[in-house]
Amino acid sequence: MTFENSSSFAAALDQQDGLASYRNQFHFPQHEGKDMIYLTGNSLGLQPKSTRTAVLQELEDWATFGVEGHFYAKNPWYSYHEMFARPSAMIVGAQESEVVVMNQLTVNLHLLLISFYQPSGKRRKILFETKPFPSDHYAFESQAKLHGFDPQEVLVEMQPRQGERLLRTEDIIEKIESLGDELALVCFGGVNYFTGQFFDIPAITMAGHKVGAHVGFDLAHAAGNVPLHLHRDQVDFACWCSYKYLNSGPGGVAGAFVHERHHKNKSLHRLAGWWGHNKSTRFLMEPGFDPIESAEAWQLSNAPVLSMAAHKAALDIFQEVGMDRLREKSELLTAYLQFLIENAANNSDTKYDIITPKNPSERGCQLSIVVPDATKQLVKDLASKGVIVDWREPNVIRVAPVPLYNSFMDLYRFVEILTN
Repeated sequence: MTFENSSSFAAALDQQDGLASYRNQFHFPQHEGKDMIYLTGNSLGLQPKSTRTAVLQELEDWATFGVEGHFYAKNPWYSYHEMFARPSAMIVGAQESEVVVMNQLTVNLHLLLISFYQPSGKRRKILFETKPFPSDHYAFESQAKLHGFDPQEVLVEMQPRQGERLLRTEDIIEKIESLGDELALVCFGGVNYFTGQFFDIPAITMAGHKVGAHVGFDLAHAAGNVPLHLHRDQVDFACWCSYKYLNSGPGGVAGAFVHERHHKNKSLHRLAGWWGHNKSTRFLMEPGFDPIESAEAWQLSNAPVLSMAAHKAALDIFQEVGMDRLREKSELLTAYLQFLIENAANNSDTKYDIITPKNPSERGCQLSIVVPDATKQLVKDLASKGVIVDWREPNVIRVAPVPLYNSFMDLYRFVEILTN
């Protein structure tokens, strides 16, 4: 498609957008009585208007039934988490038995690392991308210490080539091969939070397995954003949050994936909790953990229903729309934003530089833009003009046009405000 830098062209794209009506299903922060241009769904997604009703339903059932709500609520709390298997599996490309909604992201990462980081002999190293989200780095450090290792000796942070910002898939594979039988675990972000790079999950997984390592992914910036096929790609484990692209509220309940080939391995190390115990004998309350033969075995406690109610409201929308339609619009949105930013760079004194991959298949719906000489004041100035974006040091704004609720006119107006 040949883009034009005009409001009429942006309006025409919006008129042709088959997902445009979903914008009306979300609450937008207000500025001077109008919806703000909200481009930070990669940090916290907007609230679906259906969320209030979903949460109120559980509050009403709690008030009406008390403890009996576990069995008599409209959505019985005892099995509440089970309703998330189908939509979660659709979003991450899994079998229903391979996904479970529970806890928060880093809690899930630790639970999975207990199982899948099992160093032995000289096989003890963990490979991850440069600048992972800090929580991931902290988790890797603490897991290394848990096994009695010096993190500086076992953590391997994959660096890009000199003068480059992004990692090349061939370099990642070469690094995996060079570590060989020293490598215990490969754990990348599906999409890097800073650069927005969408890593080649099947290639990385295949390379890791070839040298005998387990392979997992933190999908915080990938779930609900990019197409995923965790089962097909033979990924060992993955985890994700729900408050970014999945629009389930601040600190919302998280998700986890464990490939089905691990489900019957009862010798696999776990930090056990009663909600992961065999359902048929759970209430016998006896010692001796008998894990459920699914991803549910990694559960610790029963469902946090109020948080999950908000998650359900969001996932209902994803089930209705489907990831294919979201991805199609996402690629068009980011292509249009890239065009507008590059046009601005060519026609102003400020030489904006997009560090996110230019190839749409290598990114999600985030563009990370270097704004030379900018400080965090830029984000405050944009907010004062009705635009919310995200800041990362030293001079990068992260802009995420989310296909569920952002419009092409949002992007045109954002660039117009940014450059004037």
